[in-house]
Amino acid sequence: MTHFRLIILVAMAATAFAQVQLRVDFSSNLQHWDGFGINYVEVPQTRDYKSNPQEYGGFSQLYEAQRQEILDLFFGEDGLKPGVVKMFLDPWHEPVNDNGDPNVLDAARFDHETTTKWMRYFVREGLRRTRAWGGDLEIITTLYGPPAWMTKQKFMRGRDIDPAMRAELAEYLAAWVKYLRETEKLPVRYLSLHNEGEDSNRWPIDGKSAGDPTHDYNAWWTPRQVVEFFKILRPMLDRHGLQSVGITPGEPTNWDRFFFWGYGPAIAEDAEALKILALITSHGFTGGRDYWYSTHNPRGVQQLRQLRPELKAWTTSMTWGRMDVGFVEDLAGQIYGVGVNSAIPWAAVQTSDWVGGDPNPGTAVRVIESCKCYQVLPGYWFYKQVSRAGQPGMAVAPVSSPHGAVKLIGFSANGTKHPDAFVVTNNTWEPIAARIAVPGTKASAFAGFRTGLTMEEKYATIGETAVRGGALEYVLPPKSATTFFAK
Repeated sequence: MTHFRLIILVAMAATAFAQVQLRVDFSSNLQHWDGFGINYVEVPQTRDYKSNPQEYGGFSQLYEAQRQEILDLFFGEDGLKPGVVKMFLDPWHEPVNDNGDPNVLDAARFDHETTTKWMRYFVREGLRRTRAWGGDLEIITTLYGPPAWMTKQKFMRGRDIDPAMRAELAEYLAAWVKYLRETEKLPVRYLSLHNEGEDSNRWPIDGKSAGDPTHDYNAWWTPRQVVEFFKILRPMLDRHGLQSVGITPGEPTNWDRFFFWGYGPAIAEDAEALKILALITSHGFTGGRDYWYSTHNPRGVQQLRQLRPELKAWTTSMTWGRMDVGFVEDLAGQIYGVGVNSAIPWAAVQTSDWVGGDPNPGTAVRVIESCKCYQVLPGYWFYKQVSRAGQPGMAVAPVSSPHGAVKLIGFSANGTKHPDAFVVTNNTWEPIAARIAVPGTKASAFAGFRTGLTMEEKYATIGETAVRGGALEYVLPPKSATTFFAK
């Protein structure tokens, strides 16, 4: 018997061990849930693709059999089973203007393939696997940065979009989405305007250089630019037959900036932009590896939902942190603090090839270039605890916990084929006995799966726990996440 399991048994036998009273309320729903997300990043930084053809995701370094194994880990029936995928649009797809009229798209003058081979492969294969077991994906694509000639500076990663080129940029976005939908047959649902474009400090104050090479692509987008570009992009997409593709306001670094730096308020104050808005988006980066501060700020989402209650919100990138229980706690903050309908962690498969070192180095799978091999990291197993529980079409269930180090995430079936499910975490070094009330479920038992910090258990089956008197009794192991599915 392992030391880890012995601790649990000792705790269960301790009659004086007080139970924490937890609750997952399946009798009522909060927001609709679109599923958790996955992101493959291919070309994020290089200033000269010909001399440095960057491939950050790492699939180019592996053998085909290894790529297939990783795809199964993510999209297979026994894998993470995400419902959302994010794809980037890098600045290399239109080296020179295709023609003088942005309303007329010359597809032959665009190159959507060279810099996106492995990202498209990842999503294409992921979609095939997902549909094979009866699921589906929604895709959001984000502008990483405009081509150099569309900026005032006329060099790669120029800070300012040339006002005379705004229609050309709209055409650039439309060309990419049209290619993905019509050539690749990928279900692109949303188009996002920028990657952390709120942060003008990533360039010199005069904007006369591209800034630090450790920064990924973006351009500077003020709230007013976002609002005005909505009115250019919407008719451009419609003109090219993309009426069903919704526009999002881009992705500031975190939800604090989305509100306090003026992006949500600018849309709320403009009736036309508010009408165009299809999805609220932001990155959700918190305190990184140390979790020393939180930015689960709901005010921007709440402001827009007061005007349009049906609007959904997605956290489109966030840290994996230490790839431990704290990562699951961060997800709980995105879901219950901000009120999002989906959450997508940063780059789920990565090499170590980020210039200057990735400030968010956690991930699910690490590709190791030196041995042409890969490693499944703890982030994968902790993400699996939540991603399989929260499937598309379910609803977020209300939860309560009086213990600051015990968090819950609940998902009700909401009329889908998926069972009621919840995740419970213990972020202390001691076992915690809990009584978990589950009103509203029809289940007489819940099947459990667990991941622990020691990695002795990696989404390990722990058997069934009976529902007695409307509740489960369970001892939460130290530094663990446990998922329960209604039987």
